[in-house]
Amino acid sequence: MDTLNILKGKADVRFNGPITLSNSEPEPDIAIVKLPESKYNEHHPYPDDIFWLIEIANSSLNKDLSIKKNIYAQAQIPQYWIINLMEQELIVFRQPENGDYAVKITWQKPIINSLAFPEIDIIISQLFNC
Repeated sequence: MDTLNILKGKADVRFNGPITLSNSEPEPDIAIVKLPESKYNEHHPYPDDIFWLIEIANSSLNKDLSIKKNIYAQAQIPQYWIINLMEQELIVFRQPENGDYAVKITWQKPIINSLAFPEIDIIISQLFNC
């Protein structure tokens, strides 16, 4: 996903790799994690290492909106995005609290800024070219 190359030098963008949570090791489609990348030679990223997670949903939308969302919220992942390929929409979850996300936004604008890097513009349409 070339779109996320804009994070080079700021974060490690990991594809289809496991992360370590308190009771599971899910494999999100994309994990944006803290540097240095070498840190993960010894262990998978922990919740404190994660800026945000992205799932790319085609047939997995229901699972991504329920099971995975709950797992990530319980782990206090600050931001979780779902790229819904069927509807060509980006669903953004923020502010984990009490095992769920307090904020859910179906993003309508052409550009989004992550909570971790508000100065970096991410063009939504490019996220669908996975």
